[in-house]
Amino acid sequence: MINLKYMLLLFCIVLLTAVGCEKEEDAPAVVPPSGLTVQVQRNEQNPAKVSLQFSAQNANYYLVYFGDASNETPLNTTAKVAEHTYTASGTYTIRVQAHATASVFATETREVTIELNSGGGDNGIPQTGYTTPESYAGMSLVWQDEFNGDQLNTTDWVHETGTGANGWGNNELQYYRPENTSVQEGYLVITAKKEQFQGREYTSSRIKTQGKQSFQYGRVDIRAALPQGQGIWPALWMLGSNITTVGWPACGEIDIMELVGGTGKDNTVHGTIHWSNAGNYANYGKGYSLQSGIFADEFHVFSMEWTPTSITWYVDDVQFNVVDITPAELSEFHQNFFFIFNVAVGGNWPGSPDANTTFPQRMVVDYVRVFQPE
Repeated sequence: MINLKYMLLLFCIVLLTAVGCEKEEDAPAVVPPSGLTVQVQRNEQNPAKVSLQFSAQNANYYLVYFGDASNETPLNTTAKVAEHTYTASGTYTIRVQAHATASVFATETREVTIELNSGGGDNGIPQTGYTTPESYAGMSLVWQDEFNGDQLNTTDWVHETGTGANGWGNNELQYYRPENTSVQEGYLVITAKKEQFQGREYTSSRIKTQGKQSFQYGRVDIRAALPQGQGIWPALWMLGSNITTVGWPACGEIDIMELVGGTGKDNTVHGTIHWSNAGNYANYGKGYSLQSGIFADEFHVFSMEWTPTSITWYVDDVQFNVVDITPAELSEFHQNFFFIFNVAVGGNWPGSPDANTTFPQRMVVDYVRVFQPE
């Protein structure tokens, strides 16, 4: 006779085994996310905005922290992309978490530095500053670029690219690229960046009107907001059109504005001429300093009045330098000259950027206008 107690025991063992197997199938081990990659891209049109792309294996969703608030609520997304617009300059730590579950996740962080000009809007372009008229008594407006549209006018401008000979003759550190020039909302923007390209650690842009537009005498007005920082060297200047035949400095150079950035220097610009004096290099210049603030805070107008007898420099219609060009050794300054706008990084005069230099840095030009006597 079969033992009833034995049968009951056997039934319980089979039942427990089945329940245990079922539980094991219902609760598989959690596989943590792996291979998390995060890419941060700056917005050329809006320096306050960043875009992220991220992905990981075994991730069910992502939490993104942009680092601009201590009590920040993260973005919860499955889209693998995100955008954020900062409201103030600074260095922010972006954190991306790839989650399998709420407690099982992988993390990657990236740092981003946002540099907005003081008084700027969402695009970082100042909204205030000095301006000059579009007409002067006894003078005609013979050429202007108001930088309207969405790209550089190649009828008037060409790009210079590369590193030049010996860093454009000054041991400059940047590689000039067309990609660092943009035209937006009525402004020309030249951006200097810290990025590896063609063996250089920095990139920027340099544009010129050589072969397109050149002038002899007249008044020049250039309204611009300048970059700042150690090693940053923006310039609005001119070279003699005969440089391809006589070389520099025999062609002559007129620096309407140069700024050598850094603490205690971001409030000062320089107006200078360079020439060949009987075969020997010569130069003459003076500086102008703001009583308060720096040239990155708002727009200023850098002007030059050039006549057959003199060259005079102004900032916001305040004269700060003048030179007599009637002596025979200054004959360079009685011929046609073309414009060059650029932002250099490093070089003999400014020295290299340091730990306090923030990037990107931008020179924003509102307009350039040339007037000549009627």
